Formats: sequence, C-alpha cells, structure tokens
Amino acid sequence: MEVDWTTFALEIINFLILVWILKRFFYQPVLDVIARRRAGIEKEMADAKALEEKAQALERQYENRLDDWEKEREGARTKLTEEISRERAHQMAAVAAAVEAERERNRVLDERHRQELRRTAEEQALAQGAAFSARVLSRLADESLDERIVASMVADLQRLTFAQKQTLATAAAAAGVNMQVVTARPLREAARTQLTAAMAEALQRALPQEYAVDESLIGGVRVSIGPWVLHANLRDDLQFFAGGVRRAP
Repeated sequence: MEVDWTTFALEIINFLILVWILKRFFYQPVLDVIARRRAGIEKEMADAKALEEKAQALERQYENRLDDWEKEREGARTKLTEEISRERAHQMAAVAAAVEAERERNRVLDERHRQELRRTAEEQALAQGAAFSARVLSRLADESLDERIVASMVADLQRLTFAQKQTLATAAAAAGVNMQVVTARPLREAARTQLTAAMAEALQRALPQEYAVDESLIGGVRVSIGPWVLHANLRDDLQFFAGGVRRAP
C-alpha cells in the first residue's frame, strides 16, 4: 500500500490547525471558566470556613457568657443567702433584746410591786403597832413617867455641845420668842423648876414660859422655842419611829 505523503502532510497540518483553533477558541475559555469556577468555590469555601470559625467563636463566647452568668447567679444567690442570714440574725437579736428588755421591765415592775406591797404591809404593821403601843402606854403612863421623861430631857440638855447650845441661844435671842412647854399631864412644881433651870442654862437666858396640857402626847414633854422643837414624849417618838422606818430604803 502506498502512502501519499502529501496527503499525510496536509492531514497533519489540518490537525495542528484544528488543535490551534480548539485551544484558541474553545479550550482556553473552558479553562478560564473552570478557573473562575474554582476561584468562586474556593472563595465560598473560605467564606464558609470564616463563618464556621465565627460561629464557633460565638458559640465559645456564648458558652463563656453562660458560665459567667451561672457564676454571677451563684454569687448573687450566695450573697442573697448571706444577707438573709444576717438580717434574720439581726431580727432575732432584736427580738431577743426586746423580749429580754420586756422581761427585765416586768421583773422590775414585779419587784417594785412586791416592794410596795411589803412597804404597805410594813406601814400598816407599824401603824397598828404604834396604835397598840400608844393604847398600852396610855394605860401605863402617869405623872411619875412624865417626871422621869422630863429628868431624862434635862440630862440630855446638859450633855448638849457648845455648838448646839449656840444654835438654841441664837433662836432664843430673836425678838418675841417665848418657850412653850406641852405635857401629857400638868407638871408638878419641882419638875417645872428643874426643866426651867436646864433650859435657861442651855439657852443662856431665861425666856417667858407657857405651859399647856395635851393628853395625846401619852407621856412626856414637848418644848418649842421659835422654829426649834425639843420633844421627849411617847407620841412623837412612836410617830418618828414609824415614819423613819417607812422612809428607810
């Protein structure tokens, strides 16, 4: 079989021209389209990866924020619990203090009430005792008892200190002052003389005298010199005793 080299050469030339035409007008545009498509896909992949990374970052941030919120909530709950505990303790302490104060106030009131009852009972007992003593002494008192009391008063006057005598003397020196002597029964002359002499010595002068009788004195004597009163009688002594005990703490 003979080969037509001219035809073969023309075929080769035609093939090369076809290849050039395909490459020039078909293959290169396809490659460009493929390249642009690949670039678009790569860009979309990069954008998707960026979005994924951003989503993961947001997820981590959200998880961290949830953790922070949980910690804040636990902290707030703990703080609230502590505040409630402190307020409860404060309120309990206030209630306990109020209860203790009320208990102490009631105790003081009860003690004061008991003291008042005891004082009232003592006053009643003293008043009854003084009344009983006054009745008994009224039956026993006589002129001899009055004279013995006057003698005792005279002895007390003689034992006065100089300062006490000066005080009485100053009172006796006032203008218009006289000496009032009140007894339970009329004094006999000897007892009057004895009392007058003792008073003149204590007052350093003699004063006008007025004598009176007051049976309520039961027994004894009461001497008034201006604002000063010297008493040595059973009624005043009983009243002084009862009143002094009532005023005692």
